[in-house]
Amino acid sequence: MDDNFLLPNWASERLYHDYAKDMPIFDYHSHLPVGQVADDAQFENITQVWLYADHYKWRAMRACGVSEELVSGIPVAAGDYERFEAWAKVVPQTVGNPLYHWSHLELKRYFGVNEILSPKTAREIYDHCNGLLARSEFSVRSIIRSSNVSIVCTTDDPIDGLEGHIALAKENWGCKVYPTWRPDKALAAGDEAALNSWIDKLEAASGKSISAYADFMDALQARHDFFHECGCRLSDYGMERPYSAPYTASEVENCFKKIRSRTSLADGELEQYRSSVLFDLLCMDARAGWTQQLHLGAKRSNSAKAFKLRGPDTGYDSIGQFDTGSALVALLDRLDSADLLARTVIYSLNPNDNDMLASIAGSFMDGKTPGKIQLGTAWWHNDHKDGINRQFSALSSIGIISRFVGMLTDSRSFLSYPRHEYFRRLLCAKLGTEMENGELPPDFDHIGGIVRDVCFNNAVNYLGMELP
Repeated sequence: MDDNFLLPNWASERLYHDYAKDMPIFDYHSHLPVGQVADDAQFENITQVWLYADHYKWRAMRACGVSEELVSGIPVAAGDYERFEAWAKVVPQTVGNPLYHWSHLELKRYFGVNEILSPKTAREIYDHCNGLLARSEFSVRSIIRSSNVSIVCTTDDPIDGLEGHIALAKENWGCKVYPTWRPDKALAAGDEAALNSWIDKLEAASGKSISAYADFMDALQARHDFFHECGCRLSDYGMERPYSAPYTASEVENCFKKIRSRTSLADGELEQYRSSVLFDLLCMDARAGWTQQLHLGAKRSNSAKAFKLRGPDTGYDSIGQFDTGSALVALLDRLDSADLLARTVIYSLNPNDNDMLASIAGSFMDGKTPGKIQLGTAWWHNDHKDGINRQFSALSSIGIISRFVGMLTDSRSFLSYPRHEYFRRLLCAKLGTEMENGELPPDFDHIGGIVRDVCFNNAVNYLGMELP
């Protein structure tokens, strides 16, 4: 993992070192806890910042036979060193998995560690990293600044008070942190008890009584307006597939009344409800001038036993296979016909959908907004070398890679920014190899300019958020 790691030839090396390496980072999708940024928190040890919330690592540890108290620590956690030591035993077994590269890049970039993490080196590396983490230059904000991060977007529920964002907006510390509207719970009508509990909280947050569907939309609009006032310009929707069934206003009203009376919806009613809510929310985004993200294709909480013990987002989700294409076309077409199709980034967890989604995106360009609808970066189970290259191939072959808004961390860890480096090296490897092969001209100003755009500039221009 030297300076030319993943760079196979001279052109790739020049593109990376001269054009990509020093570009700022625009991390427009993450799950970082904004409260820790607002508090400028410090971590007592590397286990806390590295293992407490990283279910990428948790999955690998379980696959290597590590017991749960050393993995998630749910319901009972082992000591922090014991958990780190368990991870150190697993790392040598992750060869071929991006965790092997990411882990060593993070140790190298933040802590200057050049040794392989293993049981033999675990104690020394643990103590070394902890000594550095105790310093002020390893506070949360210092880590973000040292990573050359310009903008971070978190993921936020509409009922969130955004106190951390409001506090951060008053400070000038070198990075902007913006909220992202993530209204998934408004669509979760399969669990009437949970949805009603959330609607009750929405009532309190919006100050509006909710008994009818129109009340529900009014309350969501009030929160949407509040998010906008707090700097939000980006929404995000996590769904197995798009919802675009036909419905009438009376049918949706009937569905909502059944929800509020704690009555289960039939399958057709559930689809009508979700289709109406999703369309209305996407229209709010368009009217506000926001950009929307659609994260599609995840099969969530596959293990009922694990979900009962540990809850969601603990490492039991997988790639799903759904009928995405026709539903997505119907949704985008309806929005487009109403002149309410916002800038849209579409991600699929199933890489088999890449070509289809890239071609669908090209069907809804408006001739005014560069890259208005686009295939998002390789995501979650795909943000490894092969997955990133597959996304590059689909985007460049069917779409326009020069307009691509680039990489994101999608992470809960403040040490994940080397994933942008990993992505940039692969981007330069692709374009540099095509230059070496004579498929692209040896014009470094032009190709290097595209590299800089994909690394940072396109996201700035596309998302329209104020820089620090």
